[in-house]
Amino acid sequence: MTRVIHTGDTHIGYQQYHVPERRQDFLAAFRAVVRDAIDDDVAAVVHAGDLFHDRRPTLSDIMGTLDILEELAAADIPFLAVVGNHEAKRDAQWLDLYASLGLATRLGDEPTVVGETAFYGLDFVPRSKRDDLDYDFAPHDADYAALVTHGLFQPFDYGDWEASEVLSESSVDFDALLLGDNHKPGKQAVEDAWVTYCGSTERASASEREDRGYNIVSFDDDVQITRRGLETREFVFVDVELDAAEGLERVRSQVGQYDLTDAVVIVSIDGDGEPIAPASIEEYALDHGALVARVTDHRELTADERETSVSFADPDDAVAERVRELGLSGAARDIDETVRASKVADANVAETVEDRVRELVEDDPDALDGAGSPAGDGDTATPDAEVTAANAETDGGDTDEESTAADPETDAAAADPETDTAGGSEDQSLEEFL
Repeated sequence: MTRVIHTGDTHIGYQQYHVPERRQDFLAAFRAVVRDAIDDDVAAVVHAGDLFHDRRPTLSDIMGTLDILEELAAADIPFLAVVGNHEAKRDAQWLDLYASLGLATRLGDEPTVVGETAFYGLDFVPRSKRDDLDYDFAPHDADYAALVTHGLFQPFDYGDWEASEVLSESSVDFDALLLGDNHKPGKQAVEDAWVTYCGSTERASASEREDRGYNIVSFDDDVQITRRGLETREFVFVDVELDAAEGLERVRSQVGQYDLTDAVVIVSIDGDGEPIAPASIEEYALDHGALVARVTDHRELTADERETSVSFADPDDAVAERVRELGLSGAARDIDETVRASKVADANVAETVEDRVRELVEDDPDALDGAGSPAGDGDTATPDAEVTAANAETDGGDTDEESTAADPETDAAAADPETDTAGGSEDQSLEEFL
């Protein structure tokens, strides 16, 4: 029997809501998975992509991950992984760094055999390049075979890649597809194989209400997939439906019924009632111990009322919301991120944008065309589901506007929201450091 942990979408380095504690939470969740693996003495930890939140992890993120992988290696448990869309670089991948240190194996078309199972890997592939795939994998003589890959697959919701096509066209008969990218766990039988998402290890979006966790996959006579939860930071979701005469006090009363200590508090307002300034609710929650508070008022308000509902708790929220409304392509959002929110020094922005545009056009001549509709952004590293469905738990990246599930700052090219400080710090990326 071969028993492994299937995890993914750890998004290490994501400073969600611009709060350092949330950045630490993502690393802590990965550490919890690894320690569970050691305690359970599994045969391997299999990671289905998006180890890091973006392609420019900071030095502290890199070293924190290194420390965790060293702990796993000391227990003689291999770490098998593929590259996801968020962390993908054009040249050597961060996963290659850990592989060069003997701490990871980057899966590919050659089998990596653990126990009785041959593991293969396929890094994230943009839609524009999938027609060129031949799914030609080297043969194996193990009892079972599994393909680890990253993307949004049918038959799961919002899938743009047919799992049945991968299975039927592959030169190897796979018993399981171990997937990453969709943050909602699930499993389905396709072409006599199990196709499963492990889900994310931390809530990268306020739409991810269910508990976080990972899969335990056993290859023994057949493939068995079970789910195990993780203890993560508390998210308190408060949904308030207001009657016509109700307003601020009603919302405060509802929020006050919960223990908010160190929690991320997400308040959603619907119904009728009086106009409410979200900042007043956010301040109330923070005064009662919340780490973060975000309020979304879904009511249809008049133009005058809408002005009173704007929250200035985080100006980046307003900018991100406006960018979403523009209907830009994923490539254009990538460039916007470089100009507005990346860690690129101001003096280097023009050159960086020029290089990035060249890369995007080389990959896809139509990359910079307007999105037209959010669903048109198929060839970029950001999965369509992040843009098309407010509640789709796909890919990492919270928006600070909780009514959506994706932030333009979180596609494959997204850098950390925090800007570099002059003179550099220990949190600069390793490539900048070198």
